[in-house]
Amino acid sequence: MVFREIAPKIYWVGALDFDRRLFDELIPLPDGTSYNSYLIQGSEKTALIDTVDPAKEFELVENLVKLKVDRIDYIVINHAEQDHSGSLPMILEFFPNAKVVTNEKCRDLLIALLHVPADVFHIVKDGDTLSLGDRTLQFLLTPWTHWPETQLTFLREDRILFPCDLFGFHLASSELFLVEDAVSLRSAKRYYAEIMMPFRNSIKGYIGKVRALSPTMIAPSHGPIQKNPSFMLDAYSDWVSDTVKNEVVLPYVSMHGSTQKMVDHLTAALIARGIVAKPFNLPRTDIGELALALVDAATVVMATPTVLFGPHPQVVYATYLANALRPKTRYASVIGSYGWGGKSAETIVSMLDHVKVEVLEPVLVKGIPDEACMQALDRLADEILKKHQEAGIV
Repeated sequence: MVFREIAPKIYWVGALDFDRRLFDELIPLPDGTSYNSYLIQGSEKTALIDTVDPAKEFELVENLVKLKVDRIDYIVINHAEQDHSGSLPMILEFFPNAKVVTNEKCRDLLIALLHVPADVFHIVKDGDTLSLGDRTLQFLLTPWTHWPETQLTFLREDRILFPCDLFGFHLASSELFLVEDAVSLRSAKRYYAEIMMPFRNSIKGYIGKVRALSPTMIAPSHGPIQKNPSFMLDAYSDWVSDTVKNEVVLPYVSMHGSTQKMVDHLTAALIARGIVAKPFNLPRTDIGELALALVDAATVVMATPTVLFGPHPQVVYATYLANALRPKTRYASVIGSYGWGGKSAETIVSMLDHVKVEVLEPVLVKGIPDEACMQALDRLADEILKKHQEAGIV
C-alpha cells in the first residue's frame, strides 16, 4: 500500500481491504472496505488520526516508514471500535512517547477492549483544542453517532473534518477522492442504513453543528475523502429527516407457496394503486439491501408462513433487524399462511416495540389463499393507500 497526500503535510496512511466480504460477522461488504488513517504534520507536533483494523496494521506501519515518520506526538482515537483502534497497541510500541487523545468514555473502552495503559491518555472534552504549532485540532463530542463515545476531530486551519464512521461508507477503491455519482450515493445510503440509522435522531442534532464549521473536506474512516461536504451533508439531512416515501417493503418467506401467492397479489395491488412495492425473498436477500429499502419506506409488511406456532425464523430475524435499525416507517402489517394455528402476527407486532408504527389489520389465511383472502389483501392495499394519502406522500 502507498501513502497519499490529501493536503500539504496531511497524508492518508490507511489500508484498503478489497477482499473483505463481511463486517461484524453480520453486514455484507459487496465492495470491500477501507480503514482510513491520517497523518498531520504541524510545525511543532505530529498527530495520527485513528488507526486501522488489526488485520492491516502492518500496512499502516509500512506507510509511516515510507513517510520517514520518526515521531508521533498524538494519536487521536475518535471511536473505540477495533477497525479504527485495533492497531493502537502496535503504534504505541513504535512510538512509545505518543499520547492517545480521546474522551473519557472512549478511554475506558480502549482500556477494556485493547488493554491500553491508562497513563498514555490525554483526555479532551467537547470543544477542546490541541495545538500542533501552525495547526489546531478541535474536538467535538458526538455521542450516539454510532457508539456512546464517538467524537469528531476538526483541523481548523485547513477546515478538514475527521468524523470517523460518520459520513463514510464501505468501499475499497484506489480513487482517493469521492466520485459524486448515484453509485456512491447508494453505497453511502446503504452504509447509513446498516450502521447509522438506529442513531438517526442523535445525528439529526449534530448535522447543524458540522455545517457551522464550514468544512472544505470530509475525511471519514471508511471510503473516499469528500471534497464537497455538502454532497454528503445534504444526503444525511434527507435520510435523518422524518420524511417518508410512498413505498412498501415486503420481507417474506414462503415454504410451500401460499405466502408467495399472497405477496405476489399484494405487490400487484400496491403497484395498481400507484405505490412502490419492494418485496424481499429473505432466503435470497442481502440484508444490506433490505436495510437500504427501510430508510425511506412509509410502510413495512412482514409476510410469513407459520412454523410450529410462530413466524418463520428468517422473518423473526428480519423483524428483529427492522426493530433494531429503527427506521422512520409509519405503518406496519403482517400477512401469511398457517396450518393448524399459531400467533405469527402477534409475535411480529410485539417485536416492533422500538419502531413507532401504526399497525394495520393483518391478513392471515389457513392453507392456500382463497378469494376471500385476496379480497382482504386488496382491502389492506386500500388501507395503505389511504394512510399514504393522509401522510401527503401520494
